[in-house]
Amino acid sequence: MLELFQQGFSGLMQQSGWELIAVALAIAYLVLVIRESRWCWPCAFFSTAIFSWVFFDVSLVMESLLNVYYMVMAVYGYWCWQKHNGAAKEKQANLSISFLSFSQHLYAITLIAVLTLVSGYFLSEHTQAAWPYLDSFTTWGAVVTTYMVARKIFENWLYWLVIDSVALYLYWDRELYATALLMMLYLVLVVVGIYTWSRQIRRPPIDESALA
Repeated sequence: MLELFQQGFSGLMQQSGWELIAVALAIAYLVLVIRESRWCWPCAFFSTAIFSWVFFDVSLVMESLLNVYYMVMAVYGYWCWQKHNGAAKEKQANLSISFLSFSQHLYAITLIAVLTLVSGYFLSEHTQAAWPYLDSFTTWGAVVTTYMVARKIFENWLYWLVIDSVALYLYWDRELYATALLMMLYLVLVVVGIYTWSRQIRRPPIDESALA
């Protein structure tokens, strides 16, 4: 284990400046998601723009395409978190944390599994992509889960626990050590996110009329 960390640290020192910038922005993104700040989405946009190139450069084709999708979702997420309430354009409506039903979870998991098998098979037969099935799983899982983040669905954190764990292995294998260490930090922040959003759900709503 010590040798793995030494290898990772040595590799980290050799990573490109662009990858380190993308990692820093990605950390800022997740910290701001936990705080339910809309500024998480600009951080996500610029981070994923950089990662799109980084992953393509190491033959993680699906991960590269995923980050293009992240860029689009960053715009959508900002719009969702910034929406106005009805005709009162000057007043921002907070998007409430919500939950999925069992049938919705079943649909989401089935969709991820089917898309993973289809794209994994295609990549393995027609491209030189590394780890086509794992690459496909993290990609399609993140596609679904990022939408859940944009809609503030609580279980997104549970999905990320699985996705980030698999992604950690992928990035380490491709010698993207800075990004692999980011996934380690993400796993810690996911636990923080679960705790923080759980407290937010239990917190009683503020009576704004009493503050007028």
